[in-house]
Amino acid sequence: MVKKQRAFLKWAGGKYKLVDALSDYLPEGDRLVEPFVGAGSVFLNTHYDRYLLCDINQDLINLYKIIQSQPEKYIREAKAMFVPSMNDKDAYYQVRSEFNQTQDPLLRSVYFLYMNRHGFNGLCRYNRKGGFNVPFGSYKKPYFPEAEIMAFAEKAQRAEFKCIGYEQAFALTQPGDVVYCDPPYAPLSTTASFTTYVGAGFSLDDQALLARKSRHTAIDRGIPVLISNHDIPLTRELYHGARFGTIQVQRNISQKGNGRKKVDELMALYDDRYHSEND
Repeated sequence: MVKKQRAFLKWAGGKYKLVDALSDYLPEGDRLVEPFVGAGSVFLNTHYDRYLLCDINQDLINLYKIIQSQPEKYIREAKAMFVPSMNDKDAYYQVRSEFNQTQDPLLRSVYFLYMNRHGFNGLCRYNRKGGFNVPFGSYKKPYFPEAEIMAFAEKAQRAEFKCIGYEQAFALTQPGDVVYCDPPYAPLSTTASFTTYVGAGFSLDDQALLARKSRHTAIDRGIPVLISNHDIPLTRELYHGARFGTIQVQRNISQKGNGRKKVDELMALYDDRYHSEND
């Protein structure tokens, strides 16, 4: 059995635990395109010849490009931050302040990993002005993921990284591609709030536009698209015309602040090649 590769970043909604089951739904192809790459667990644990990995988070894409091109230098710089004196509230807020003031890609990338591992719950969150605003996490001894960074750097030699939105990512697809979409989760109710990852977040309109774009990419261009999301009536309606599968997830989702509800993961596959072969 092949050992799964962990991402080097902590990430809300990461797919590490689901990747084996999720991979069963991914069609074969030459290149995997991910418009929402996140921490990259699907990229790390699939076996396509090439990858196009996209995200609207500029810090994330810069970090991946630096690790792709100069992993040893990056590890040397980042590891120096993982010392006892830096696992301190004042030190963390000083780094966060410097991160928000610098535009240097390497420095921001080093600070990004430090904050990811020392900040609260590994969250990645920005304020309206674009400032990183996650509080200190108070962990006993944050882990420095050296082996995971090297594994990512090795696999990244087969990847291209782009800081673009999902619509631009779809525009770059070509015959032989397979698209996997892991958008921010749809809200469980009209009153539920969900994490704003970058900027204004991902609205219900975005959820609907993504579904439409996926459907048309499969039907008009013959490029299969797999989307994962909460398995709720809203997403089953949004992804009409897709083939559905469900992955059992041990995840508790707070709803309206009281009580907890287990929500499975819906796999929605648009693949017009399947329909044409089986109609």
